[in-house]
Amino acid sequence: MAALRAGDAPAAILAAREAAEADPGALSLWINLALACRLGGDSAGERTALERALDLDRLDFTAQLRMAQLLQREGEETKALIAWDGVRQLAQQFPGLPDQVRAELAAGEAFCARLRARLSEATTAALSLGAEARDETERRRIDAFAAAALGQRRIYVNECAGLHYPFLPADEFFDRRHFPWFAALEAEAGAIRAELDALLAEPGEAIRPYVRMEPGSPENKWSALDGSPDWSACFLWEYGVPNAAVMKRCPHTARVLESLPLARIPGRAPNAFFSILRPRSRIPAHTGVTNTRAIVHLALDVPPGCGFRVGGETREWVEGKAFAFDDTIEHEAWNDSDARRAVLIVDAWNPHLSERECAAITAYFAANDAALG
Repeated sequence: MAALRAGDAPAAILAAREAAEADPGALSLWINLALACRLGGDSAGERTALERALDLDRLDFTAQLRMAQLLQREGEETKALIAWDGVRQLAQQFPGLPDQVRAELAAGEAFCARLRARLSEATTAALSLGAEARDETERRRIDAFAAAALGQRRIYVNECAGLHYPFLPADEFFDRRHFPWFAALEAEAGAIRAELDALLAEPGEAIRPYVRMEPGSPENKWSALDGSPDWSACFLWEYGVPNAAVMKRCPHTARVLESLPLARIPGRAPNAFFSILRPRSRIPAHTGVTNTRAIVHLALDVPPGCGFRVGGETREWVEGKAFAFDDTIEHEAWNDSDARRAVLIVDAWNPHLSERECAAITAYFAANDAALG
């Protein structure tokens, strides 16, 4: 250590090697030898010493950090990228790292960012097939594949609080081609919004907070919205039951809903409601009940500054346009504007289900309800 402090690399290497060979099970001695070799420009010796240290403890933070730095210096970019990823994961377990170590981590992150940018440029050119995709789903899958391979996004899976139907694709947004009736729904957007505006002018009891937790519920991510008008709803259909009072005030919307091929399960579906999000409000990330349905949003009143994320993809609502998504994949919404945001939300069947499968699901619930009384 005295030789290291004095900058005497040959003496430090000699002493550190003698110590490590005398007590080969002492991890810190191999790290000292690696440091001495680094000071003396002996990359091969440094690598050997770090490999011995990692053989003793594969999760030692210092050994992992020094190996990532060595690989970076030696120009072994692929191995360095993998090594730095491991260092970053280990660092999350040590929140009180010294400033010097944090600076080294930041330098490693900058190195990885440069590599990923280069990889992204190369793969974007190689995967230009995405621009020539035959449909929206194919294009989105190619883009998601490339982003995930580069570590730029996470691939989300279904998280169902209720019924999970097996082997359905875990896609975030469904391709419009699965919903040929979207054009007819969008053509009615103006009339539907007019009825919503009239409803909001004199809401009465039709509008209620969407989140209503049971008394005594523990604090959770929904607590801030519990009973709050920040996120409100006006139901036309709720769990398969029509709201006659609201339907009477929105007769055109009611007729449109009757014409749509919605999921219809007695006592469960459809749900159809106006969703109103106040200015500067947010719906936290969450997942839904079952992947047997597609949730359809028809944008009615959407100021700039609103957004919607499903899994790794974020979209903006476009007034008069509809989209469908799988709500058992983590999603969230926000309104960062100074005006309200309003959309019509309806349940439809997951488009990857056949008619026979939809009938089987409906029969299952009917038998379940009958058996349990």
